[in-house]
Order: sequence, then C-alpha cells, then structure tokens
Amino acid sequence: MELPKLVSLLIFFTIESLLILLKAELNTFHVVVVMCYFFFFIFKSRPLPVYLVDYSCLKPPNSCRVPHATFIEHAQMLDFLDKESINFMSKVLSHSGQSEETYLPPAIHYIPPKSDHQEAIEEVHMSLFTVFEDLLAKTNLSPQDIDVLIVNCSGFCPAPSLSSIIVNKFSMREDIKSYTISGMGCSASALAIDMAQNILKTHKNSNAVILSTEILSTGWYPGKEPSMLVLNCLFRMGGAAILISNKKEAKKTAKYKLLNTLRSQRSFDDKAYFSAYREEDSNGFTGVTLKRDLLQTAGETLRTNITTLGSQMLPYTEKIWFGVSVLRKMFIDKSTEIYVPNFKSVIQHFCLPTSGKPVIKEMGKGLKLGESDMEPALMTLHRFGNQSSSSLWYELAYIEAKERVKKGDKIWLLGMGTGTKCTSLIWECNRPIYGEAQRGPWAETIDRYPLTM
Repeated sequence: MELPKLVSLLIFFTIESLLILLKAELNTFHVVVVMCYFFFFIFKSRPLPVYLVDYSCLKPPNSCRVPHATFIEHAQMLDFLDKESINFMSKVLSHSGQSEETYLPPAIHYIPPKSDHQEAIEEVHMSLFTVFEDLLAKTNLSPQDIDVLIVNCSGFCPAPSLSSIIVNKFSMREDIKSYTISGMGCSASALAIDMAQNILKTHKNSNAVILSTEILSTGWYPGKEPSMLVLNCLFRMGGAAILISNKKEAKKTAKYKLLNTLRSQRSFDDKAYFSAYREEDSNGFTGVTLKRDLLQTAGETLRTNITTLGSQMLPYTEKIWFGVSVLRKMFIDKSTEIYVPNFKSVIQHFCLPTSGKPVIKEMGKGLKLGESDMEPALMTLHRFGNQSSSSLWYELAYIEAKERVKKGDKIWLLGMGTGTKCTSLIWECNRPIYGEAQRGPWAETIDRYPLTM
C-alpha cells in the first residue's frame, strides 16, 4: 500500500510544481486534485477495523479426565519406563500447577497409548468439529458465511490438510481462503490472528475463523529421556474457535476490537532455535527435547517484543523513565536495574502463556504484574493444564466468566512458541460482557476460583 501512495504523491507534486513554474493560478482544478489525493490515498487506504465477534473453547467430556494418580498408574504399566522415569514424571506433575481435572484424548488412555494416524484424526474430529459447531451456533452463522479459514496445530500435519478436513466436513464454499499452520508451537493461535488480520486487509466485508488446537495422540513420547518426557506430563487436551470480521455490522455485536499485533522471534540464534527441538532419542523414538536454555531465550524474545510494543502504546512518562534508566546503566552505574515500564497504565487484563507455574510467576515478575493479573493464566493452568496455543482463549473466557471486562478495557494476549517466537495481541472491549460464566468452558467450576497457588 505504501508504494502506490508514494508514487501518487510524487506525481501530484510534480504536476503542482509544473503549474507553479508556469505561474498558473490556484484554481478549482488544484483544489479538486488535492481533495482527490487525500480522499483516495489517505482515507481509503486505511484498513478496516478488525473485530473479534465471538469465540468458543472446547470442554472435553469427563471420560477424558486424567487425575495424577491415574496418569502415574498407567505410566507404571508401561514396560519401557523404569522407576527413575516414573519418579521424574511424578515430580514434574506435582510441580506443574495442574489440578486433578485436566484432560487427555482417548488414545492416550490406552495402555500403551495409541499414537497411530487414525486416532489423531478422531481427536481432530472431537476437538475441532465440536468447537466450530459451537461457534457457528453462538454467532448464528453457517459455514457458507466464512470467507477465510485458518487451522493451527503444531505436531500433526496430515494430508489432506487440517483445513481441508474442516472444509470437507462442513461443505464450505469453493472460494474460501483456507490455510493450515504447523510447527509454530504455543504462539500459533495468536500468530493466526495476526495472519488473518493481514488477509482481511485485502478482503473487505469478510469473516475469518481461526481453529486452534494441539493433537496429542501423535505427540506422545514412548521413550524415557527425561528432557523429552516433560511434555507428556504437561500438555493437555484443548481447542478454540475464533471468529474475527471486518464487516461494518460486526461493530454492533463484537466483543472486542483488535488494536495492535506484534510478532518477534529469535530463530536466527542457534541457542533459541534448539531450545525446544523435535528429534529422535538414542533408541529412535521421536519427541521434543526441552533444553535448559529455553527460559533464557524465551525471556530474550519477550524482551524484544515488549520493548517494541511499549514504544507503540506506553505513555511518554513511561518511555522517559525507561530511556533514563538505560542511559544511567550505560554511562553512570552499570549495576543499576533497567526500569521496567508499567504496562498496567494502559492495559487492564493479561493472558500469559500457561507454560508452567514458575514460568508464569517469572513472567509476571518481569512485567511488574500483581497476583490478580497472573490469575487467569494460573487458574487456567490449574483447571485445564497447558493446552498449547488455545490456552489464551481459556484465560480470556476466565476473565469474562468473572465479569471483569468492561467496555473500553484493553486485554493483552501473549503467545510464546518454539523457535523461539513471541506474538502479542492487544484487544479493546467493544461492549459490556455478561452471562458468560454458565455457557463457556468454566461453566460449573468458575465459583471455585481463584485458588491460592
């Protein structure tokens, strides 16, 4: 969009310069040229606002629940796991911050777990079909009303693709713009929103649906390497369907308006690139290795993201304090701490990655957040576990179920993924939101929260 504007501006000033050189008078023609330029290339070039109309989160059936004792009992029945591995997994679970009510797909409940293709496809049906149907019912739309479809899942990439499975199941339009995102980790859902927003810039009056999940049936690691066993203990079943739109009528009913998106990554750095890496162990079993460098590289990626984000939205007072502290550290006292901007001055609610209780606490500390700010992430981790990219929407559902979101409030959804990657979404509440407690994933349990953790 910038190149046409620059070219038109150059042509406009060239014509005006020639007219001035010819000593032409400023007449109606000049005025018309100026008005046309500003109308077509300034106002018309502005992208239409993007709204989050509504979203749905999967609440798996109780038959998929996996209490800690059940998980460990099943693990003890697996021949390839020794006592040391069982003790390690038990320790990870006890420190994970998860409750006894998290869910695993049916394939993982078998002894030994089933990790074949058909089981993964059935999990896709169970997760994505359910949330998509619920979203369509909530918004009174049909599959034919969807113009853009994006499906994200990191570990399972079948052929036909996941987006094709959805298009086929729901008999969607032949001209739908469909995409499948894989390998993007826990940041994929936020990343998909950013991607959809960019697509909508060139597709006016359109609806886009993002389906976000992580298929665990093929992600189970059947070995005993400790660094690969961690994900078996932490990842849990979940899924979300999100409808965003740039239609004018969406403003009347949409929950939120998208204010800003920002992506950053450190895949160029080997330490970050290999900090969470899918590979084979010494016995040929495939799993994801988590390195000790993961927290450090994630912190560096987050720092880059929030520095750029802060420059775009923080008040000048916060920017000045930050700049002064940087100069002080550079030239006066190298031991002094750099001032951490107060994002709470412009943002009222925070949805952080549910990567684990220690990670949430450390991230909250780095952002100068209080317990109430970290509460949605900690309670989501406790109730549902780490559901990868879809966790952010369970956190937002928690805030809504508590009826804490007011019109005009700003919400920061922060996605972190392997690579490492970081994606920030800033939303503004478009209308009062009530009555979500009994129709979302927190139905029947919201009154039990928050817990002291």
